[in-house]
Amino acid sequence: MEQHEIETLRAKVPCAAVLEREGWKVDVKESTARAVKYRRGKGEIIIVIHAGRGWFDPLSDAKGDVFTLAGHLAGIGFPAAVEQVRGLVGYVPVPPSWNRPKRASTPLSSTERWRRRRPPASGSRAWRYLADERAIPISILHAAIAQDLLREGPSGSIWTAHVDRAGQLSGWEERGPRWRGFSTGGAKELFRLGNEAALRFCVTEAAIDAMSLAALEGMRTDTLYVSTGGGWSPASDAAIRAIAAGPDILIAAATDNDRQGEIYAGRLQGIVSEIGCRYERLRPFTEDWNSDLKRTGEGKPENGRGKENGIAAACPAVASREAAPG
Repeated sequence: MEQHEIETLRAKVPCAAVLEREGWKVDVKESTARAVKYRRGKGEIIIVIHAGRGWFDPLSDAKGDVFTLAGHLAGIGFPAAVEQVRGLVGYVPVPPSWNRPKRASTPLSSTERWRRRRPPASGSRAWRYLADERAIPISILHAAIAQDLLREGPSGSIWTAHVDRAGQLSGWEERGPRWRGFSTGGAKELFRLGNEAALRFCVTEAAIDAMSLAALEGMRTDTLYVSTGGGWSPASDAAIRAIAAGPDILIAAATDNDRQGEIYAGRLQGIVSEIGCRYERLRPFTEDWNSDLKRTGEGKPENGRGKENGIAAACPAVASREAAPG
């Protein structure tokens, strides 16, 4: 087949067509207009990017265009993948039904939208959501607000900022009693709470888990608590690699205690092995750190020992620690 024919097919068939025909469904809560998350079964995930022309698997290194996607799903070579894609010319996938209010005016930039929202205040709906429903201690809320990481979202939700190392906003996680997602038009990088000059980095899957682990550990001064926002974007990967490249760095994989959490921890360990920094696996006793925190009664240990002793003091059986072999 001539190259111009390949390009024509690539332009005519979006990645969504391949996924939809194979039974994949859009995860609306975890999708944005720029990054649409598809799921199949309990453990398979594909993120479609570049206006439907590109994709990547957050649980592996697989990525590419519509032809590599067809080959990846079916386990076939390029010629057979081309024929599969050719058979989808004219197929129009169902567009995602975004569960968000429509804006009558021109959308504001992410920076302006963030600027117009207020940080959570004591007694506000977002404050009560974090302090009461999520059991985040007031000291942690104050620390996050001081770093300009929190905003009041609509309907009692909370926005938690993703920033680069220079502190530039890239987007934010959105969590609330009835909503979970990521900012429209935003890009996942890292939520960063704590000491930017730290040598220890605890990598979690959600900002609320990062705050929960900080509470359980007593907000260690030698630690930066980060979140990838429930995914593994190229920007998040690059940011973690930049962190791991520093001298004497310890990367603690503090991902969830489930299959996806173990996959993410494995990717972190792979980065550590490649770059050469130190590695530790922190595994919550329950499914995630926020569940662990709520089990302790808003982070207060029943035995009366102070938080300064970290996880072991707050909840002795909460986490297991595993250092990298060798």
